[in-house]
Amino acid sequence: MAAPRGVKAKLTKENLKTLPKLIKYLFKYYKWQMILVFFLLTIVTVSTTAASIFLPIIINTISATDPVTKETTIFAFDVVKDQLTGIAIALGTLYVLGLIASLLYTQIMAFVGQGFLDKLRRDMFNKMESLPISYFDRTPHGDIMSRYTNDVDAIRQFVSQTLIQAYQALLTIIFVVFMMLYYSVWLALIAFVGVFVVTRIIKHIGGNSAKYFMKQQMTTGAVEGYIEEMMNGQKVVKVFNHEEESKAKFNELNDNLYNDAKNANYYGNILMPILNNFGNLLYILITIIGVVLFALNAWNLSIGRLFDSTYAYVGIATIVVFLGMTKQLTQTIANVSQQMSMIAMAMAGAARIFNLMEQTPELDEGYVTLVQMKEENGKLVETTERTHHWAWKYQHKSSDKLEYVELKGDILLDNVDFGYYEDKIVLHNIDIYAHPGQQIALVGATGAGKTTITNLINRFYDLADGKVRYDGININKIKKADLRKSLAIVLQETNLFTGTVMENIRYGRLDATDEEVIEASKIANAYDFITRLPDGFNTMLTHNGANLSQGQRQLIAIARAACADAPVMILDEATSSIDTRTEALVQAGMDKLMEGRTVFVIAHRLSTVRNSDCIMVLDKGRIIERGTHDDLLAKKGTYYQLYTGAFELE
Repeated sequence: MAAPRGVKAKLTKENLKTLPKLIKYLFKYYKWQMILVFFLLTIVTVSTTAASIFLPIIINTISATDPVTKETTIFAFDVVKDQLTGIAIALGTLYVLGLIASLLYTQIMAFVGQGFLDKLRRDMFNKMESLPISYFDRTPHGDIMSRYTNDVDAIRQFVSQTLIQAYQALLTIIFVVFMMLYYSVWLALIAFVGVFVVTRIIKHIGGNSAKYFMKQQMTTGAVEGYIEEMMNGQKVVKVFNHEEESKAKFNELNDNLYNDAKNANYYGNILMPILNNFGNLLYILITIIGVVLFALNAWNLSIGRLFDSTYAYVGIATIVVFLGMTKQLTQTIANVSQQMSMIAMAMAGAARIFNLMEQTPELDEGYVTLVQMKEENGKLVETTERTHHWAWKYQHKSSDKLEYVELKGDILLDNVDFGYYEDKIVLHNIDIYAHPGQQIALVGATGAGKTTITNLINRFYDLADGKVRYDGININKIKKADLRKSLAIVLQETNLFTGTVMENIRYGRLDATDEEVIEASKIANAYDFITRLPDGFNTMLTHNGANLSQGQRQLIAIARAACADAPVMILDEATSSIDTRTEALVQAGMDKLMEGRTVFVIAHRLSTVRNSDCIMVLDKGRIIERGTHDDLLAKKGTYYQLYTGAFELE
């Protein structure tokens, strides 16, 4: 959406605090390269301002002006040729050094600029992968994506161009100011007054330019996000005849973008002509005042007079060099002003990126790990071989005792309370006992807390109160990666990744062989439709499997869980997108898959949970009924109403 009214998207003090962070981050990876670049930039800056040094020397070499009579004597070339030759060699050498330094720093920055972005994106992605699920629940995914695109691109421009130009401009201003004071304090004061006026102009016009460039960035994101949303929802748009409303909304967003872009470019385009013309006026003013001082033979206050009596009075050389330096100073400040909007965008982008980078990662204080075991001399010992026999490696903190607890799949939730927010508890006094090989069904209305319970078993969230035990071990003591390795899950919303069908099924266990992947597809009854695809298991899937039906995507997700071969399975509406005929086939495969495993089934279609060992009915975060299918029907309570109501609808 567009930037809210009243929000000032400009270079604020808060955003400027990000600058040291960004520079420090850059130097973390490219310290010596950047030191070398700044050294080379110093050479380039000196070479570009060399005329300010050599021009008065050349003038004073070839001529001399009498301060009283104002008569100027031009010396013969034969008299000054040696001095001129030396000056030419020195000036030429300086320019050649500047050229070499320029070539070197541009090559280094081409490497540093892209390399820094590569490392920044890697660090961002690594950080993102370490964050808890709760961060993604409260942060819009489009907002996270914009940090990888718009914000990183703003930093690219800052590192590759703006930072270099700002440093070069700073050196130029320092050098020019010193040279002005060296030649004439009086003329320097006139120039400084002009610079003060220039900065006021920049603050007004440049501030507006930066503000609207920032808003342009925000409204561009809003337009792009809306287009993506409409593309994904075209079927819904057409089914409900929402075309005109969609166009009206797009026109509104597009008009906002037009206005922000127009204002940004308006202020950006008028700034340089105003500054250039003001520079010309200052140039004329310096000329007039300089000539008056020269004509009046005015006493000159300068640093140069301490070393050379020539600068005791304002001379032709002083006036000429001052005109060049005045032009250079105003142009440098004007060039910096053009970068203000880019700096504002880069600092705002960097602030958003560092906000991501400084998020607290998912905490994991677990120390119990999952290992494979094999029988050796009648005893179970730890091994690196894949034996399908797992155990928890439990190093007790209170002692040096090392214990191996066989992984069976015994799950206990003991008096569990939980809330996504501390002041809003959504689960109350949850007690669930799931013994190895049992199938536990969770049923209830939408929002009753079914999926939340399975999220707690995965430790996507931590409890407010109570305990969850896995084979008698508090899951807080189990490393999260090992805990999740022992669980397989099929979600209602399938997620397929860009890659082949084989790779998507193997996502459940990366070391699975092709034969094991094929066997998993047979268990899920996905084998037949996969073999009918154009390239079979090597068929490429893109855009979350857009080239497959919803049911086929669900079958691949079930095959992925079968491939994981975990002792505990969570099926969250696993057959919700499958037709009744396919469901019967899949259910047969799933029955085979669930043999000997602890299974949690979440289902709205109650016909799929009739054979569960225990059915738990939830309502508003509480378990209100529990028992077998027949027991619950006999009670004629909430489950009975849900079950019979479901069949009445059918």
